Amino acid sequence: MASSERSADQALGGFQRFPQWMWRNVEVIEFLSWLRLHNAQVAAPECRIGWYGLDLYSLRKSAHAVIRYLDQSDPGAARRARERYNCFDHLAQDPQHYAAAARFGLRKSCQEEVLEQLLDMAEQAAGHLSQDDGSVPDTLFYALQNARVVKNAEYYYRAMFESRDQSWNVRDSHMADTLDALRAHLSRHKGSPAKIIVWAHNSHLGDARATEMGQRGQLNLGQLVRQQYGPDDCFLLGFTTHTGSVTAASDWDGHAELKSVLPSLPDSVERLLHDTGLHNFLLPLRGRKALATAGMRYLERAIGVIYRPDNERLSHYFHADLAQQFDAVIHIDHSSALRPLEFSPHWSAREEVPETYPFGV
Repeated sequence: MASSERSADQALGGFQRFPQWMWRNVEVIEFLSWLRLHNAQVAAPECRIGWYGLDLYSLRKSAHAVIRYLDQSDPGAARRARERYNCFDHLAQDPQHYAAAARFGLRKSCQEEVLEQLLDMAEQAAGHLSQDDGSVPDTLFYALQNARVVKNAEYYYRAMFESRDQSWNVRDSHMADTLDALRAHLSRHKGSPAKIIVWAHNSHLGDARATEMGQRGQLNLGQLVRQQYGPDDCFLLGFTTHTGSVTAASDWDGHAELKSVLPSLPDSVERLLHDTGLHNFLLPLRGRKALATAGMRYLERAIGVIYRPDNERLSHYFHADLAQQFDAVIHIDHSSALRPLEFSPHWSAREEVPETYPFGV
């Protein structure tokens, strides 16, 4: 959360577009409640737990954040930033329309402008790093990261019209670069290496080289972290489930629905773990040489913000070597859906939001 004065609901208020429920849900409110109570008991600010975003969807909001920072710190630089970001015109509100127009030659791309703005922000940050204390103020760091979001998001949306693999790689490379920058920034302020937990889908965190997607050219955050820091300085943890419920849409930009998760397929890793009869357990994989060298590839299920049980095998299963993909896996045999904060007729059997929401944080 950006400020101790803000409620959890206000902190999550920016999540207004699809898939809104992924963050605006009861479980995140409960997590933020715990986080605030924990941080209130930690005297040293540099030892408190922060919550940060790594993704790059917010092109327009990130551009506004850069200008808002510069308006306060350097009005001349703010004017130049506005001129550069005005390249998007009204299409910044819908980056896919901008990307389509740029891809098919209907308008000039803004690639040069967003790169120039990022370089300007990076130069400001480098000036602070060269000083005696060798640190960048939080406000400038956040503005720099927003400038990086604008630059990479512009590329990402154009890449969507090239190939799915290319756009995926742009997105996960951005996450890896942001993670590196965040770790370096926090470590400088703390005076020791920062520890970071990344909360993301299995498809982003499991090493892509051990999956069907990796074989066709996709990379991901887990792979890049392993390559950057080595196996001793990172730990890839996956989650699996056999059946239960999930909050997901049937199509992109669709409504959040409460859906039943079909029992896992007989030749899948989820069914293998279900058949142990242990229900919920941790399976350590790191250092298990027999598993790591066996090269066992099973079907593995990936359910994201979209779930289509009617063609589940085609839409949600892929082959993977679990022992190479993760360092450990937590198996929850019967999982439960996230509970969205927004009421919807498509989400039936809704449990009540906590009575103290959003003030009991």
